[in-house]
Amino acid sequence: MLDLKSLNYAIRQISEEKALPEEQILSAVESAIAAAYKKEYCGKGEIVHAKIDTESGQFTFWKTKTVVDESTVRIVDEEEELAAAEAAAEKGAAVVEPVDEEELLPRYNPDRHIMIEEAREIKKDAELGDELSFSLEEKQDFGRIAAQTAKQVVLQKIREAERDSVRKEYQGKEGEIVSGLIQRVERGNTFIDLGRAVGVMFYNEVIRGEHYNIGDRMRFYVVAVQDEEGKRPGIILSRSHPKFVAKLFEMEVPEIAEGLVEIKSIAREPGSRTKMAVHSTEEGIDPIGACVGQRGTRVMTVTNELGNEKIDIIQWHEDPVKFIAAALSPAKVTHVEVRDHREAKVLVPEDQLSLAIGKDGQNARLAARLTGWKIDIRSQAHPEAEQEGGVFGQVADESAVDFVEGEQAPVESAEE
Repeated sequence: MLDLKSLNYAIRQISEEKALPEEQILSAVESAIAAAYKKEYCGKGEIVHAKIDTESGQFTFWKTKTVVDESTVRIVDEEEELAAAEAAAEKGAAVVEPVDEEELLPRYNPDRHIMIEEAREIKKDAELGDELSFSLEEKQDFGRIAAQTAKQVVLQKIREAERDSVRKEYQGKEGEIVSGLIQRVERGNTFIDLGRAVGVMFYNEVIRGEHYNIGDRMRFYVVAVQDEEGKRPGIILSRSHPKFVAKLFEMEVPEIAEGLVEIKSIAREPGSRTKMAVHSTEEGIDPIGACVGQRGTRVMTVTNELGNEKIDIIQWHEDPVKFIAAALSPAKVTHVEVRDHREAKVLVPEDQLSLAIGKDGQNARLAARLTGWKIDIRSQAHPEAEQEGGVFGQVADESAVDFVEGEQAPVESAEE
């Protein structure tokens, strides 16, 4: 008789440690008992099941067979097959069977198949593909090898259940922010302990200049959950992703979480500077003020999380002229001329030129990514003189414009 008290205690303990339902643990134990029974008392091809009565502690064993006929399986005469193999061996050649449609059918195995004529003698309404159950004698004594098999099955089933549970949990968190402890850093990749799983932040997903010390708790953006067969799900994390900034603001700004303020686009150079375009869906709400917060508390919280990365928050406009002018802030723009192929010529006062372009062209580069326009910045005093670096935003790649929510409305070329 099974010691139910010990079994229930073990199941509860494993359930708590692995954060899995007790039913899944019990199912794993039943699969293990069935594997041990099959190893000790049944044929290799038989399909054996076990059930534990959690009230009485009794075992129930049975095997199943699938109902088949000549159209669903291929019948092989073992004597003829053996004779052919022996004849081929005498000639020193291997037996090569022709491959046709019939050969694609599974081979009939009396351990797991039952012909439909025989099945209908047991169950009159049996149909092809049905499974018939056959009771097996109850056993509770298993040999050493069978016990080892049972242990391996339990561990495998629990690992599979845990892997599936983690995958389902974190697939639902793609695009969200999670918190974790820095576990280790190897070859530039940072591994993060998320509790039930370990995430990885690759070298290109870190914030430039940021240091990761073992044991530090930080927040991360879940980029993707990759599932490799036989392995734990790979949880890809990032702190440099543009949407990481968007999610941080969503957590800090109730108006964004409620949909009253929208983040239209973000352009980011991690660790240095971010430009974010916002728009209000309700009249009377200042989107920039909502994101900045009273005395700058909201934007300061996000900035601190990003290692004091500078954040420019600008008003989004459907009119490309206004949007481009705003994107180049803090520089003052005097004239914007939009052309075909999403190109714009911008004139600024001479004393604003270096501010508009920014250090190493950063301000203009981010403005081009933010708006999705190629921007040619020139001095109002010398409109024909091209600036060093040429037209900003000429590189056409997927990262040139980082839209966060939806697509920017198509803009027609217009001249101010």
